[in-house]
Amino acid sequence: MTAIALEAKTKKGMKQILGGSAFGNMIEWFDYASYGYLATIIASVFFAPGDKTAALLSTFAIFALSFLVRPIGGLVWGHYGDRLGRKKILVLTMCLMSFSTFLIGLIPSYERIGILAPILLLSCRMVQGFSASGEYAGASLMIAEHAPKKKRGLLVSMVPASTAAGMLLGAIVTSLLESMLTDSALHSWGWRIPFLLSLPLGLIGLSIRLKMEDSPLFKELESKTEQSLVPQLGVMEGIRKNRKNIFIAFGVICLNAVGFYIILSYMPTYLSTVLKFAPLHSTLTTIFTLFSYVIMLPLVGMLTDKMGRKPVLIAACILFIVFTYPIFALMSMGGAFTILAMILLGAILACNDGVLATFLSEMFPTEVRYSGFALSFNTGNAIFGGTASYVATFLIASTGNGFAPAFYLMAAAVIALFALIKSAETANVSMIKEEEPVIAPFQEVANK
Repeated sequence: MTAIALEAKTKKGMKQILGGSAFGNMIEWFDYASYGYLATIIASVFFAPGDKTAALLSTFAIFALSFLVRPIGGLVWGHYGDRLGRKKILVLTMCLMSFSTFLIGLIPSYERIGILAPILLLSCRMVQGFSASGEYAGASLMIAEHAPKKKRGLLVSMVPASTAAGMLLGAIVTSLLESMLTDSALHSWGWRIPFLLSLPLGLIGLSIRLKMEDSPLFKELESKTEQSLVPQLGVMEGIRKNRKNIFIAFGVICLNAVGFYIILSYMPTYLSTVLKFAPLHSTLTTIFTLFSYVIMLPLVGMLTDKMGRKPVLIAACILFIVFTYPIFALMSMGGAFTILAMILLGAILACNDGVLATFLSEMFPTEVRYSGFALSFNTGNAIFGGTASYVATFLIASTGNGFAPAFYLMAAAVIALFALIKSAETANVSMIKEEEPVIAPFQEVANK
């Protein structure tokens, strides 16, 4: 095959990988985020009437409980992702997420079936959480293991960008429903629409993912394993050998988990319940934030290809520690100040989120890369991400301080900063171990 033909095939393959990984990830996170944007309505539909704060806390408790399965899912998906390949796991996670989200849209209200309603809701959320635990890591690795080293930061940043795009799509759909439907229609049937949309959207994502080629690094490892040239580590043995990196990754993820779910998922609730914005205004403000956030993430990815991963991640920690409280004060001023404050928080988070997936992909060797990434990422999100909305609501209710979430963000940034100090730069590290001198097809073209 000529160099020109190989380059054309490579470009087509890279587009297919980006489309299957990023577009599928966007759809999954549209499904997952819809719950957060509709939290106040879900609280009234699935829980007994009376105490609105108790119902909202119960809604966020279910949100948090669904994260408990994510470390387990990280172990399961990581194990099979390192054994069966990235593509097969991404196909399975797409099926599980779409179907479980679709079922949420069919669950009758508390008024009709009583306590069974929140039980069914929790069951579907647990399946969603199990699915999500394999999605982000798998999509990131699929791109990272195909991408040329000099563009890896940019290309892998498409995964968090697609995550934010899925949340942006959820926010847009929610705002359209809030603006077009009466309050009674929204509470009776309108809230179900985003969940029911998950089935046709999931089928589109599935058709794209089925056309993807699996990672060339995984294929090479699979071939060497079959020839007994490389020992196949068990998942627990792989974790034991890489426990230092897993602990470091966990510490860095603390900030990402708290920041992501407070800034991009909890904020519509915060704006409406604490700052007393109208629900539609809260959602529209979040849309502005997400739109700017999606644009910033690839820019951060490009920056890390020039500067490295560690300096940008450290800068994000320092910015959160220094500026979070002043930004919350700015937000409380209302109007354009709130929008500016949200965009600033999103910009700082982008400095973390735009590089984290690349950083985690580069930390682990091929044979345990999925396991190490998925376990650390999902454990951090289970402990800090899934509980972020609940903790923020609880802190405000118990202290009476509307800025309480700011202090929580700052504390998470301190933890991440200490973890980063112990970490090594990964930008110039090959994703292929020296004893496995393999060059991926996309890297061949990049090196010519």
